[in-house]
Amino acid sequence: MYKVVIGLEVHCELDTVSKNFSAAPNKFSEYPNENVATVDLGLPGILPVANKEACRKALLTALALHCKAPDEVIFDRKNYFYPDLPKGYQITQNTKPMGINGYLDIMVNGKMKRVDIHDLHLEEDTASLEHFPKYSLIDYNRSGVPLIEIVTEPCMESADEAVQFLEDLRDVFLFLGVSEAKSNYGQMRCDVNISLMEENATKLGTKVEMKNINAFNNVRAAIEYEIKRQSEVLSSGGKVVQETRRIAEDGKTYSMREKVDALDYKYFIEPNIPSTPLTEEYIEKLRSSLPELKLDRYLKYIEKYNMSDYDAGVLSKERPISDYFEEVLSYGSDVELSVNFVTTTVLGTLNKLEISLEDFFITPKMLSEVITLVRDGKISLDHARKILYQAIDEKVDPNELIKKQNLHQINDEGELLKLITEIMDDNLEIVRQYVEDGNRSAVNFFIGQTMKRSNRQANPNKSMEIIKEELERRKNNAK
Repeated sequence: MYKVVIGLEVHCELDTVSKNFSAAPNKFSEYPNENVATVDLGLPGILPVANKEACRKALLTALALHCKAPDEVIFDRKNYFYPDLPKGYQITQNTKPMGINGYLDIMVNGKMKRVDIHDLHLEEDTASLEHFPKYSLIDYNRSGVPLIEIVTEPCMESADEAVQFLEDLRDVFLFLGVSEAKSNYGQMRCDVNISLMEENATKLGTKVEMKNINAFNNVRAAIEYEIKRQSEVLSSGGKVVQETRRIAEDGKTYSMREKVDALDYKYFIEPNIPSTPLTEEYIEKLRSSLPELKLDRYLKYIEKYNMSDYDAGVLSKERPISDYFEEVLSYGSDVELSVNFVTTTVLGTLNKLEISLEDFFITPKMLSEVITLVRDGKISLDHARKILYQAIDEKVDPNELIKKQNLHQINDEGELLKLITEIMDDNLEIVRQYVEDGNRSAVNFFIGQTMKRSNRQANPNKSMEIIKEELERRKNNAK
């Protein structure tokens, strides 16, 4: 039996107007070499200028991941030669990353797991290569895009943990608004390092690296296949080779090249970008702007509001939905009703109409006012739903529709008794079936008639009580 050890190097492109060190637009394009400046091409005499917004978003992410921030922003040159790197070096961070010694807590199969983070650094992305049988083409659109790299410690022990970490990390990016983190656009990808060791061993096994995986299901497939492959190698008395492998469409990994020693990138501080001091005041201002993240909201919803795991998961999954729900609560709405309306009416409408909350007509305040009417028994739950759907369709304040249609719930017991008595007098045969034959379905019949004649405005619970009392009274009088 072997212990699995996994470490990840996650790359995420930041959402900024321009690239990291040039004024070229930072946006996805299907047209090659459309968003390119001289800096991105590495032309002679180029001078890079650091992107302030990229630095801010990198620092914000580092703080969200509980990292220690540096006292200054400086960049380094990482020297290596590859066709997608026009300058012959990459501007990155090595001396003082944007954050070190952080962590991210994740929930895996109902248990809390802490994933330690070695560092988070900001760098420029490379160009992209497209290979053909006899030649390759370079697209510089991606060259210079601001990229953060998050390096974990080798502390994960299963594919479940690695994939959950990636999913939760993507949610951190989305909650912070630093990136769209779309893997199909290459905005989020990772390298996976995996090794196996004897259960009681103290030394890590030989590491195998799998590079540039941009789909979480491929991460899972690669890890599960490598666990199986390395286990078979070790069990048969063989040795795992330190190498770089790739995951193929068949779900298997294949060797690309052996990797004996770490490359010497000959890092040195980038001379063309001056250092920028970071004050404690600036760091604390950034820290105070951090939103509550997904796991914190999930735990709060369970512990503070006594929600089910399912509801807490639904309401904490996406920040816009979570913010909408919490704004509804901020107006003093009933928690249980708020959960009900947001998870069914709101989310159901968004899915049905295929729209986002930005295009959703019902504001949290409007919804809160409707929920308060339901809580106070002034309108029924059924009427509230119908009015909300009508308000969405007609783009009219639901509270105006309630007033216009006079849909306030009937709670007066005298008024309900008068209505129910009339219905029973019009249906004496049904009353007889209850009185003489003990037919309990008569209660449901009269509930249905009461809701129908009152245009569903009768309070269903009070109506049920009065119907039962009136039927029993008539039964006793018949004796």
